[in-house]
Amino acid sequence: MRAASGAGDAGAGFFAGRRPGRPGLAVFVNAGDPPLDVLPDLAAMLDDSDVDCLELAVPFPDSVTDGPVIRRSADRALAGGVTLPAVLDAVAALRPTLRRLRIALLADWSHTVKGTDLGDFARSVAGAGCDGLLLHGLPPRLRAAHYEAADRAGLPLVTTCYAVSGPATVAEAARHASAYLYLVAHYGRSGTTAAPDRERLGTVLGRLRGATRAPLAVGFGVRTGADVAALEALGADAAVVGSAGVARIEQALETGRDPVEEFASFVAELRRPTSHHRTNEGTHT
Repeated sequence: MRAASGAGDAGAGFFAGRRPGRPGLAVFVNAGDPPLDVLPDLAAMLDDSDVDCLELAVPFPDSVTDGPVIRRSADRALAGGVTLPAVLDAVAALRPTLRRLRIALLADWSHTVKGTDLGDFARSVAGAGCDGLLLHGLPPRLRAAHYEAADRAGLPLVTTCYAVSGPATVAEAARHASAYLYLVAHYGRSGTTAAPDRERLGTVLGRLRGATRAPLAVGFGVRTGADVAALEALGADAAVVGSAGVARIEQALETGRDPVEEFASFVAELRRPTSHHRTNEGTHT
């Protein structure tokens, strides 16, 4: 079994290239949207385009935390027959071709993992070459087993909390983050939420900084390069962008344009802090 590349390093590999003026960047994509055979080209483009992390979701239907852009994307991928084994096979095939891009797999407990031994699941994710795992919708009673299974597999974890989460939730997320801690800027469905409350985020980031060695990434409401730069100024190590980029993939597919080229254009905009381009929707998770 191949240990994930970020194992044992408190997630440093995910955003190791960040520096002043160059904040970390993670982008969300549903595996299979664009079609899974396009993933190698998409990943290669991200690897060449100053992106640190691909948050690659195993598609699942009817997400209660996602807005229409992410839901339509998942539905397209599911209609194409995308499954967990297909996604892991795709990651295993492209991993040797990547120089610096990290892959954090997002999987939904109910749709993808339920009924599978957590140890077997963690080993399969790590063995495919994924650098981290974000497990969505895991029942609280199974969290301890999940943490233990990931640790045994050498699989770094992405943990999550909200800017308004209670102290116990924040402490648990900080304690178990080993890939990065994903701070969700506010409640609401992805792509339908308002801009982040920067004052609150700055306060929460300051508290988290003293509670974990893992990088701190912020998502929800991140649409432009200016948004990414603003999060860096608040103390975030990275920004996570979802629906805004997925919307560009959707537009490309609808109009017959190359989704990889369209997404490359979007990434270039994110790396230009003065860009004022905005899509109609926000970001994932």
